[in-house]
Amino acid sequence: MIIIGILEEIYRLFMEMAPYLMIGLIFVGILHIFFSKDLIIKHIGKNDISSVIKSTLFGIPLPLCSCGVIPSSVYMARNGASKPSVISFLISTPQTGIDSIIATYGMMGWVFAIFRPIAALFMGIISGIVTIFISKNDNNELKSIELKTNTENEIDHYSVKNSNNLRQKFNKMTRYAFVEFLDDISIQFLIGLIIAGLISYFIPDDFFRDSTINSGFMGMILMILISAPMYVCATASIPIAVSLMMKGFTPGVAFVFMAVGPATNAASFTIILKVLGKKLALAYIFSIIISAIIFGYILDYIFYYFQIDQNLILSHIHHHTEDSNNILFLSFSIIFSILLVASYYRKIRDKFIIKKEFEVKNNDTIIKIDGMTCNHCVMNVEKAIKSTSGVRSVEISLNDKVAKIAGDFNIEEVKKNIESMGYKVIN
Repeated sequence: MIIIGILEEIYRLFMEMAPYLMIGLIFVGILHIFFSKDLIIKHIGKNDISSVIKSTLFGIPLPLCSCGVIPSSVYMARNGASKPSVISFLISTPQTGIDSIIATYGMMGWVFAIFRPIAALFMGIISGIVTIFISKNDNNELKSIELKTNTENEIDHYSVKNSNNLRQKFNKMTRYAFVEFLDDISIQFLIGLIIAGLISYFIPDDFFRDSTINSGFMGMILMILISAPMYVCATASIPIAVSLMMKGFTPGVAFVFMAVGPATNAASFTIILKVLGKKLALAYIFSIIISAIIFGYILDYIFYYFQIDQNLILSHIHHHTEDSNNILFLSFSIIFSILLVASYYRKIRDKFIIKKEFEVKNNDTIIKIDGMTCNHCVMNVEKAIKSTSGVRSVEISLNDKVAKIAGDFNIEEVKKNIESMGYKVIN
């Protein structure tokens, strides 16, 4: 049966990726403890190449998905980061992350695992340098928002309280990696597996090998047209890229998909257009497209010059398929499967089973917010609301896109602060 055949392809791809994703999640949790956006902002406030390089280096290992990088970048832009640094961060960060780098090695071998972050590094730096020249005479600086905290040491999304309590740090690490971050990528990961499974089942191997679109400019433009409007994270792009190579597309063409897909999507571009302006938004898009094509050609040349057979990547996959019988790999796969099922259960429960009702008091204000897509969005909206004078407490529902605010505050100021972060207040 067709359905069984597709499910078998999806299962095979999942078992190949699961152990590496599990390892990647562990490193995600570790980075969560040590990296703070406020720490990054201190180093990328100048409108120079140094800040661009630093923002790119900071962004590459961070496990931010394509939706999560937007609110984080807007927060940084509103709190002192220079525009070139923000553009560099926007372009380099979603292409990679410690989780996707490890998964890239597991699925595609060391050449791709090394080339992908290096390409993201140079793409971010080049785009930042272009932005320096574009915004050189731009005096329309982004307005900073002074964030108010309820405690002396607020817990940032990439850091924990300065505490000697190892259990607290461990709990923060595991919750972020195995709950919050996994929830942000689990749906995209499933969609990526399904698309890869459909490609693997319905299109014969090497089908595009002798076509005019399997390599070069035409193939890369095709990948851009397909991937640019998609909502795919760096990890979810891996099985799709592998399937494309199995069908005859060159590594360079597959790389373009892996670079453009995570770094762009229609929703993200709308927010960037609103926050950074038309000029920088267009520079952002064209920088991604042009640099992705350039590095796609470079990767194809590397394979040609060193006579690397792309079938070695596919054999690398089959080698790791055999490794999946290893007890350690199998254990990681089972644990990751359980965590993934738990993530889907939480989403279904919160969406359809348990409708969380806010306990609204007489002086509470309820507002509906459009544009929130992940836990990073919730964090940034919460900070924007708390920056308003008179706000005592905030409670946000991501599923319902609703915020409950308590305190004596100016509602217009709340709306202004939320919309300055790239979101839209509906009522």
